Amino acid sequence: MYEPIRTKSVHSMADTSANFPHRSREEELDIQLAGHLAALLAVTDELRALAPEAELDAAAEELASQVARLRGGLPPVRSAVVTAIHEPHLTSLHQRAHALAGRALVVAASRADTRAAILAAQRMESHAAASHLVGAP
Repeated sequence: MYEPIRTKSVHSMADTSANFPHRSREEELDIQLAGHLAALLAVTDELRALAPEAELDAAAEELASQVARLRGGLPPVRSAVVTAIHEPHLTSLHQRAHALAGRALVVAASRADTRAAILAAQRMESHAAASHLVGAP
């Protein structure tokens, strides 16, 4: 009824693991953290374009420096002009930034990256406060 398996199991082939590159857990966490911080930087740049503030400028520079550090010195790609199909709502941008900062905080804590964790926590606090202020009538 069933045909017997004629090949070795993928799990039992020890020599095939050398055929493709592996990353360490720390390298994977670096990639994740850099991605979350780069996404937070993009939202921060959107906020800066809509409502310029010195605090957002400083945060954007610190985020860019952390992303560059995690990517081995490669600076993040940043858009000079923010274009949107519709005018984004500031409250939703602050909420999105808050969520991204929270994800970055979780990965930074898992990686034991104190600088990134402190930056993410500060951004969470700032965006939480800003979303309450912007959302207030």
